[in-house]
Amino acid sequence: MNNQEPFTILLVEDNIDHAEMVIRNLEDFPLAHTVVHVEDGEAALDYLYARGPFSHRDPSLLPHLMLMDLRMPKVSGLEVLAQVKGDDRLRALPVVILTTSDAEADVAQAYASHANSYLTKPADFAELGQMLKDLVVYWLNWNRKI
Repeated sequence: MNNQEPFTILLVEDNIDHAEMVIRNLEDFPLAHTVVHVEDGEAALDYLYARGPFSHRDPSLLPHLMLMDLRMPKVSGLEVLAQVKGDDRLRALPVVILTTSDAEADVAQAYASHANSYLTKPADFAELGQMLKDLVVYWLNWNRKI
């Protein structure tokens, strides 16, 4: 694994319990990383565009991976996805939908909006941990970046 630089994972999740489960699972992962958690789509866009409460950060430093729920207050995951994939600067950012919905319509709409992956959260903590481990290894280590 590449341990030269810490990876930044942007977690966009309005359910605090789900966010805590993801963060706790990622804490046990041996890859150097930082998880930035925001609770809605508006905050995700603020982070990515370095505005509002994130105006202090360098907008050229993008996260290496975004994990995002679909149904959130203010701005939905699909709306965030459309903005990210419609922006030349953000388009290459891997966006993984991590949601409880396994509805075919949600899956189809996410992929139509250019999600890089769509995962349904397992209810079991250990299963979620294995899914996140595989996900992080793939996107932050094995996947080739531009």
